[in-house]
Amino acid sequence: MKVVMPGGTGQIGSALMEDLLRDGHEVVLVSRHPPREGALPAGVRWAQWDGSTSAGWGGEVAGADAVVNLAGASLAGEGLLSIPFQRWTPARKEIILSSRVRAGQALVEAVAAARDRPKVLVQSSAVGYYGASEEAVDEQTPPGTDFLARVCQAWEASTQAVEEMGVRRVIVRTALVLSRRGGLFPVMVLPFRLYLGGRLGSGRAWFPWIHIQDEVRAIRHLIETPEARGPFNLVAPEAVRSADFTRALAGVLRRPTLLPIPPLLLRLALGEKAILVLEGQRVTPRRLAEVGFVFNFPRLEAALRDLLQ
Repeated sequence: MKVVMPGGTGQIGSALMEDLLRDGHEVVLVSRHPPREGALPAGVRWAQWDGSTSAGWGGEVAGADAVVNLAGASLAGEGLLSIPFQRWTPARKEIILSSRVRAGQALVEAVAAARDRPKVLVQSSAVGYYGASEEAVDEQTPPGTDFLARVCQAWEASTQAVEEMGVRRVIVRTALVLSRRGGLFPVMVLPFRLYLGGRLGSGRAWFPWIHIQDEVRAIRHLIETPEARGPFNLVAPEAVRSADFTRALAGVLRRPTLLPIPPLLLRLALGEKAILVLEGQRVTPRRLAEVGFVFNFPRLEAALRDLLQ
């Protein structure tokens, strides 16, 4: 199987690439940044992307078994140290939105030019699509109206045109991915390791999550299930609130939760980006269950123990 992965050098892409290689598949990473010499394992090729068009790499989608579009500037921030401090300025918000839309448009351009079109396109999105919600939401729930919801709507819409070209399209609305390799999770773990961890805000916000192993397995399952199309929530079935998450994290690490961080302080420090930790959604993976996916880590404590012990 040949899989083309725009934006495949990040947290999810790296894990997916390793999983595909273990099964002997071919992976093409599409990225603006060339890999270090000797950094790519056998079975992986790199294709240069200019950040805006399909020039130089678009031909790779011809005959591909799957294209997994993971391209887009990080919502949390670029690099471990910047995550707690990089605010969503107007300029940063434009980068977050435009990087996703341009990547989608470039993919549509590449698919349109291919005589042998890919069998499936997996389009990244996030559970932020639904906005903050106290009620349970599933894939039929209308979108929210805040910045993240608007970004997700534009992100998903950017590749919709491939469906008219006969390409099966799957949208993966991903929750916070629990992984040691990047994203928000290591930043959240560090204060607890230093005995400085505590509840974030009121602790009442819903905290949708998924183990990186299940994230990768779900994407593979959707690629390999011909009847799967449309949006799927990639989120563990156990719904927890923020306070439940920090309590479980402290328990697994055997640390106290002594220093709750007030919502006002988080908003002063992070600005609008504070919604990543102060607001959430009670998301259910209804459609994943309908296509026969079974989680390896449906419960939070087991997921945390696997990653941290």
